[in-house]
Amino acid sequence: MTQDIPTLSGESSDERPSKSQLKREMHALQALGEQIIAMTPTERARFPLSEDMLAAVEETSRIRSHEGRRRHMQYVGKLMRREDLEAIQAVFDQIEQEQRHRDLAFHRLEKWRDRLIEEGDDAVEAFIEEHPDVDRQALRQLIRNAKSERERGKPPANARKLFRLIRETAGL
Repeated sequence: MTQDIPTLSGESSDERPSKSQLKREMHALQALGEQIIAMTPTERARFPLSEDMLAAVEETSRIRSHEGRRRHMQYVGKLMRREDLEAIQAVFDQIEQEQRHRDLAFHRLEKWRDRLIEEGDDAVEAFIEEHPDVDRQALRQLIRNAKSERERGKPPANARKLFRLIRETAGL
């Protein structure tokens, strides 16, 4: 009984793939398995994985020898062939998109911090208007201290504290 081996893109080929193509697909599946293994249990729980795959992922942490781990990763790659690759890719895409959103939010907060230090009162008023629940006294004090640090060439301890205050105020 022969079975078409799906490629990573989800297409199946009527003609028999080359041995090199099969190896590339197997290595790609192993790499995908390694990415899943490297994730935290909370992140991993988001993936639609079979019981066999979950057991193999758990087993990986107990394997100490290099050769044993190499063989186990081949087994993980073999198990990955039976997994729903499109659903797994969708979860990876979702995680990547969430990371991009966090990065953008982080950059916006960094811009606020820099603007508050450089522009002074105008930026403070704009920030307070956008975030009325901020501790104004602490905000102004941290801005003054951060400016002073910058002028004296000191490490940016107060700029970091200012960033933390901005992040907490923004709810991130």
